[in-house]
Amino acid sequence: MSDVRLIFSIQAVRAFLYGFSSIIIGASLAATGLDAAAVGAVFTAMLAGMAISTLAVGRWGESLGRRRAYVGLLLVMGVAGTIFALTGSVPLLIVAALTGTLSTDPNESGPITSVEQAMLASQPAAERGRVYGRYNAVAYLAGAVGALAAGGPSAMRDLLPGLPPDQRWLLLMPIGAAACAVLASRLSGGVEVAADLPVGARGLRRSRGVVRRLAALFSLDAFAGGFIVQTFIVFWFGRQFGADADLMGLVFFGVGLLQAASSVVAGWLGARIGLLNTMVFTHLPSNVLLAIIPLAPSLLVAVILLLGRSALSQMDVPARQAYVAALVDPAERTAAAGYTNAARHLVRPAGPALAAASMGMAAGLPFLVAGGLKAAYDLALYLTFRRVRLTDEDPGRA
Repeated sequence: MSDVRLIFSIQAVRAFLYGFSSIIIGASLAATGLDAAAVGAVFTAMLAGMAISTLAVGRWGESLGRRRAYVGLLLVMGVAGTIFALTGSVPLLIVAALTGTLSTDPNESGPITSVEQAMLASQPAAERGRVYGRYNAVAYLAGAVGALAAGGPSAMRDLLPGLPPDQRWLLLMPIGAAACAVLASRLSGGVEVAADLPVGARGLRRSRGVVRRLAALFSLDAFAGGFIVQTFIVFWFGRQFGADADLMGLVFFGVGLLQAASSVVAGWLGARIGLLNTMVFTHLPSNVLLAIIPLAPSLLVAVILLLGRSALSQMDVPARQAYVAALVDPAERTAAAGYTNAARHLVRPAGPALAAASMGMAAGLPFLVAGGLKAAYDLALYLTFRRVRLTDEDPGRA
């Protein structure tokens, strides 16, 4: 099996596990009777751990070796999942969460994804955008299936009352993680940086300044995205239009399918109009649709706007991953992916709290703020990088 197919297979298993566990973890924590402060501490640790571990991958990933770091992170994911499956001890849950290997988002951008991005960048530049597009499509589809599967234990318990509680089903995490580690051990040396390159020459060097500018811009986009996380959108649709959880579950399943399809299209589009143009020219109209959702006169119109936005909003993800890889030297790719991904995690937690506060002024204000900030990010990104030359693509195309 080729390296790309191996990574896609691992991504599919991980995304399924993340989609599954994101539902089960929430339900099992609620069932344990933990208070809101304890649950908040666990989820805060999960976000903080993802940022810290992603920074660590950026700093030491190349020195350790991509395959070695990859296998190690997958095994740690299995250990963390086991802890969540077997205990309700808050200190142990916080320690597991701080590993950064668990996620509430099937298409996360944490330490494991950062290593995968660097390895996939070994593909020829002409193919890289399409590879990243398929890579993200796999995550959206597998994650959506995992989220649907999370309802299985409760449904089957009506027929088989003796089934274990939801929390124990998280033991799928170590099983899946072990399978992923076995697959990762089969990767070839082609996913590594050149063996003859000294360790001291790896990590960010020539591209340090440009990666810092990218990280700052990506953090603005992530901060804005924090205003309209999925949980908040479900809450807002329920409050504004009386939409129930069943309906919103179907809506977000449709969102996942659209995002998967758009990821594939993004790879095709990036090869034709350029990666930067794909990032900006698809993301900007999606933010306009986001900003006008509060103006929708009915639930149907609001759902159509949300789906339209979803068909465009994630097309920048594979283009962004390919752009970062093309902007830096091969030995800098793990560090560049790690630092730009970590920047997104560091600021995102502030968004939900500010969104809740802004709703006191106007119910739809979080959508307007998020759309406005994201549009500002698109314009700043284009103006900052439109004349920047990439390392291994057509010099005339950004």
